[in-house]
Amino acid sequence: MLTVLTALAMASPLNPPPAYESAAESPPAILASDTTTRAQVVQQHDVRALPGRADSIPVFNSNSPELIQEAGILLSTLPPDGMANRDAHLNFPLNGRFDLFAHHVARGVNPNDRRTLFMGVLVYNPGDQPVTLRIQQGVTFLSQEAPFRDLPATMLNPNGTIFAGPGSRVTTDFLRGENQPQWPDQVTIPAGHVHLLMNLPIPLRRLSVPVDGSYPQGRMIPYPPNSSVTLLSNDPEAGKAALAPAGSSLPANGRTVLMHLESDGPVHMASLAMYAPQMGNGAERVPSLQEWIDLLKSGQMAGPRDVPPTNPETYRFGRFFYGRVAGVAEGSRWHGTLTNQDDSLLNIPAPGDALSYVISTVDHNTFGTNQVQSAPMLVRYSDTAYRAHGNYGMHYSLRLPLHNDTGSTQSVTLKLQTPLQNEENRNQLRFWRPPVDRIFFRGTIRLRYTSPIGVRQTRYVHLVQNQGQEGDPLLNLNLLAGERNDVEIDFIYPPDATPPQVLTVQTGRSYEHSVEAHQPTAPAVGQD
Repeated sequence: MLTVLTALAMASPLNPPPAYESAAESPPAILASDTTTRAQVVQQHDVRALPGRADSIPVFNSNSPELIQEAGILLSTLPPDGMANRDAHLNFPLNGRFDLFAHHVARGVNPNDRRTLFMGVLVYNPGDQPVTLRIQQGVTFLSQEAPFRDLPATMLNPNGTIFAGPGSRVTTDFLRGENQPQWPDQVTIPAGHVHLLMNLPIPLRRLSVPVDGSYPQGRMIPYPPNSSVTLLSNDPEAGKAALAPAGSSLPANGRTVLMHLESDGPVHMASLAMYAPQMGNGAERVPSLQEWIDLLKSGQMAGPRDVPPTNPETYRFGRFFYGRVAGVAEGSRWHGTLTNQDDSLLNIPAPGDALSYVISTVDHNTFGTNQVQSAPMLVRYSDTAYRAHGNYGMHYSLRLPLHNDTGSTQSVTLKLQTPLQNEENRNQLRFWRPPVDRIFFRGTIRLRYTSPIGVRQTRYVHLVQNQGQEGDPLLNLNLLAGERNDVEIDFIYPPDATPPQVLTVQTGRSYEHSVEAHQPTAPAVGQD
């Protein structure tokens, strides 16, 4: 490997029964203001497309608009018949195994906005027979349950207690097989009826009632008489005053949901956003199923709308907008065995060399491989992403049958890395040293491998990586001449991350060809 450092800078009918008999840049650019002296590291080695492919399981993907300030429909796959806004309903049935992924942020319209936004998910049985919906696994967290904490770049996470942000916590728990108790094992939805699968608050203040969706429909939400805790976008623990001082940040709180579901018949789903209805005394209450149905039938799209995407098929030049996802994507799990071409083994690189496989690549950001891993959209709104950029919530399940084909013992290192965008130069990865102070990945990786005494081991590692970060070792192995070790790497791509990354296998110690550093202009980084 050649490394160069250079100077660069519940159930109810939807309608009365007779009527039913017969979803390259990504948030606006943020300018970093530090003046740290940085060198750009150029590593030249084999950079490969990721073997394998995603399965064909549909994913109900509700991520646009990400920031919600206007109630309405987030994503509906119901038929448009009888609906006030026909364009809001995509008429796509789900049957058998499918996933639900949702990631939204409630943001106040002014610093004193303390309303509680609810996210509801409805499941409609359009048929003439009952349908059983099984909840195989489900996890959800708010930002206040998983604050964005400063963490070291690499931490062992054997008990799943290390996380930063709701996306990191949800995917960590999901990877460990956790299933939250508020979800029933299964529900039976009568013909022509709707089931309220979730009724989840995204509050802009601390609530004294459960926030996991188990608080009953119609129940009052107590409001503190003298003060409330505000959840500010830059500090979820801050803001104790009932009225925010002038110049305060807008209160914000986010929620991530990931579920694996299975039905024994076709169903339609909808995700919606509604501010908690107010009672006569001004207190809030939990929305009812009927109120959700009314919103579904008569509501408009939630807002404000995100920036529309660029069509990747017709794009020629200028700024490329990825957009955010609202629709049904294809692909829940990526299975891949990483080997030499036409072989069943992966020979380790030569001493001092490395090879990398691209992870979660997107249009115009594939590290020169031309492999776009973003899941295709089976159905979507016209102002939302053409592909499921980032594959948020997708389970990557990778197997590396490592083989030392050299004549001596070799030290092998596995890393996840976050290189800088570079489409022009094949087999070349660029990094900042030190990396830019903007986090691009935070999540947990599971590794399974054979120890030197022949025992199969499992390790969970939580990573935090900034833009342009070379990454710390996930695993170090000493392989004898001719020895093989099957390494399994699993992770669920977290919604708090910015793609893409690479998985690197390195043998021995890398070397640096030259070093040159300067005081770079602060780089503009961001996502639209």
